[in-house]
Amino acid sequence: MSDYKLEVVVVPVSDVDRAAAFYRRLGWRVDADITTDAGGRILQFTPPGSPASILIGTGLTPSAPGTAQFLHLIVTDIEAARAELVSKGVQASAVFHDAAGGYNRFDPAARAEGPDPQRRSYASFVTFDDPDGNGWVLQEITSRFPGRIDPGVTSFSSVADLAEALRRAAAAHGEHEKLTGAADPAWADWYAAHMAAAQAGG
Repeated sequence: MSDYKLEVVVVPVSDVDRAAAFYRRLGWRVDADITTDAGGRILQFTPPGSPASILIGTGLTPSAPGTAQFLHLIVTDIEAARAELVSKGVQASAVFHDAAGGYNRFDPAARAEGPDPQRRSYASFVTFDDPDGNGWVLQEITSRFPGRIDPGVTSFSSVADLAEALRRAAAAHGEHEKLTGAADPAWADWYAAHMAAAQAGG
């Protein structure tokens, strides 16, 4: 089967300059800023650590500005990510989880304040909007469900992502050494296996 890699999402905006200023303020990388022959403008932004990008611009989509909703950004520390958004002047929601214990981040009536009580992967969220009302969701993922990533390929999207994986492996290894009652001379192999398994959903 052919690979089908989602790489670009068009986000409908009414004022390209205003939207561009917003996404620049978030610290997203500007991959392209093109003026068209007709005097329009097209920009491509990539969030830090993301393999996918967004396009904003003049005449790119028939969709009304603000109609892109529930665009997900995956983070490894939901509280730190929210604090970073707020420090950049973004009106982000409080961290929340599904009051019923599931993964519902779509219905505001289902939300309970604070991160998931067990801090389960996939279960803690933050929402925010761009100036047109396009809606974004931060979702905390620290280990993947099985099948989400090819177990034969382990990769991390950024230095920060790898560093966070190392911190989680260190915490898990500390518990491992408590159980065994001795220092583990093969800690590097243990870390590698633990990180690869967590990344692949094992």
